[in-house]
Amino acid sequence: MTGRPTNWAGNITYGAARFHRPATVERLQELVASSDAIRALGTRHSFNEIADRPGGDLVSLEDLPGTPELDPARGTVTAGAGVRYGELSRWLHGEGYALHNLGSLPHISIAGACATATHGSGDANGNLATAVSGLELVTADGEITVLDRRRDGDRLAGAVVGLGALGVVTRVTLDVVPTFEVRQYVYENLPWAALEEHFEEITSAAYSVSMFTGWNGPVIDQVWVKRRDGETGSWEPAPRWLGAVAAPADRHPLPDMSAVNCTAQMGVPGPWYDRLPHFRLGFTPSSGEELQSEYLLPRRYALAALRALDGIRETVAPVLQISEIRTVAADDLWLSPSYGRDVVAVHFTWKQDWPAVRRVLAVVEEALEPFEARPHWGKLFLTPPGRLASLYERLPDFRKLAADLDPAGKFRNPFLNDHLFAGDVPS
Repeated sequence: MTGRPTNWAGNITYGAARFHRPATVERLQELVASSDAIRALGTRHSFNEIADRPGGDLVSLEDLPGTPELDPARGTVTAGAGVRYGELSRWLHGEGYALHNLGSLPHISIAGACATATHGSGDANGNLATAVSGLELVTADGEITVLDRRRDGDRLAGAVVGLGALGVVTRVTLDVVPTFEVRQYVYENLPWAALEEHFEEITSAAYSVSMFTGWNGPVIDQVWVKRRDGETGSWEPAPRWLGAVAAPADRHPLPDMSAVNCTAQMGVPGPWYDRLPHFRLGFTPSSGEELQSEYLLPRRYALAALRALDGIRETVAPVLQISEIRTVAADDLWLSPSYGRDVVAVHFTWKQDWPAVRRVLAVVEEALEPFEARPHWGKLFLTPPGRLASLYERLPDFRKLAADLDPAGKFRNPFLNDHLFAGDVPS
């Protein structure tokens, strides 16, 4: 790679001294073994410095072999870490299989999404990383390390959401299920009173449910309901639902943007990979002129936290493009924001004005402080390291795992040192 790359949003310019795009795993092993400071660079959809390695080496996985390999007997697929979910999903569907969940964007890579616990939506759906049953990674000595759920159990659970601190992931094995179809419906102007009275009913209405609001008043602007064909339950599409009205045409989460780049709605059936994300693979979801933050907190605090945010909406709304409210099922992945608890996730897509966003984030985090909110690892937050460490009971175990796989700390960077390893000096 040449030049000085930035992340997708353009708010981060990477400070690495050298950029590499190895075409083989063997070349990657040589790079890792010979470097004192190195990080992997995915599809650059993180909004903070988590992927950077100032003064060191950055390695893109885009040119590594990525051909998927299906194992029907085990119910898994193994693919190159740099493969994007949209590409893998189409291939899987052609083979008669599916992944259990997808994020809003199909443009993100498998390794990057899993390493940061990127999640998708659904009361019963774990984040994308919960599908990982095996990892192949190049560790600090340049050797290949393979972790498998059946053999390595808890150790794999520690490595999946690894934030790039354990090595460079080269191959990922994911659980698959038989392919399925989804119908997507959008409702507009859900009254806030209905949200308060029927929150559990709303989030459990379908396989995946997302709510969008600009925090401009006592309404949820849109509710996206993604219903899996054959799904049981009492909810059925109707012209009105809990005071909300069915949208008369396809919608974009932002009211002033065309829905052409969004996945089809209006109850039109389609394959899982073209309905579970909000945006289509063949289109850029936006110009990238945005910043993002997200906080995941225990479901038991959902309404109290949403009320707290509604109480500061006059501060939030002027700097906001849109906010999304989703649910995610609990998991056992050590550094997952959903570790040990079902969560509600509150996402903020901000205007690209970091000084203004920083001021508002301080107010948002103060409002959410009583609710054990864990920030998304790949987005913008101000949570102090001490506070962050207190939210992850397995962080001491993760530090030990990192010391085992990377004793000299060559995969660390300032972001990880500040947020994960404060006071911990590599041997």
